[in-house]
Amino acid sequence: MNSSTTVSAELGLRLVVPDRTTVPLLAGVEYAADDPYAIRMAFYVGEDEPVEWIFARELLTVGIVRKVGDGDVEVWPSGTDDDTLHIALSSPFGNALFEAPLSALAEFLHRTHELVPAGREADYIDIDSELANLL
Repeated sequence: MNSSTTVSAELGLRLVVPDRTTVPLLAGVEYAADDPYAIRMAFYVGEDEPVEWIFARELLTVGIVRKVGDGDVEVWPSGTDDDTLHIALSSPFGNALFEAPLSALAEFLHRTHELVPAGREADYIDIDSELANLL
């Protein structure tokens, strides 16, 4: 896929561990116009393959201003003057709380909305092709 149909960035995150200290890690985020509702985030944890989560773009966008999400993913701003967005993930394998740089994620999301404006996502999906893949 060429760069005119994707937006990507690297973010320095902090994993909050049980004693409330943080462990720095790198995450790559990617948005593709042909999958306009989704943001892919790959968490790089050591030498292993990255752990990938797929987020709804709208969830991350709303999470910048207020707490949102239910179940496996919750996102909310720190509520203080610092530049932190909290991302809580839950799976059968465990739970994780990350602190992400709010301004860097907001800039990434802004670029995704320049590529595919909010409310115009359906214009970027080939419904016939998607149906053929399902059948």
